Amino acid sequence: MADDGSRPATVEDVHELALAMPHVAVYPRTEDKPVYQVGGKSFVFFRNPRPDAVDPETGERYDDVIVLWVESEAEKEALVQDPRTPYFTTPHFNGHRSVLVRASRLGELTRAELAEQIQDAWLARASRARVTAWLSDHRPA
Repeated sequence: MADDGSRPATVEDVHELALAMPHVAVYPRTEDKPVYQVGGKSFVFFRNPRPDAVDPETGERYDDVIVLWVESEAEKEALVQDPRTPYFTTPHFNGHRSVLVRASRLGELTRAELAEQIQDAWLARASRARVTAWLSDHRPA
């Protein structure tokens, strides 16, 4: 059965897509909240609850925040300012080239959209040689 990229994204997709990228390792002892790395650099990770990401109604810390690296501050701003996306940021991440998304809101993205974002996160952190090799294998025909 072919994968349907138009279906809503899930947390399982995050794990599958991150691990599908080349040269990926899970940082040791983070299996409960994995930190996916390429060349020792994190590109996707599941964040522990922190005081800067809270439910505005209850004040409770979000326990399902996923951090995704982005290529640039401009890309980050485009994602977090677009009301059609579930991406957000907090003051803690000012100057940090990453966006946040709650696992509970992943279904607002398609699997294909999530795949693109995870691939972009990997591309933002991988070495130039790895990026060049991956892009040469994944150019549209």
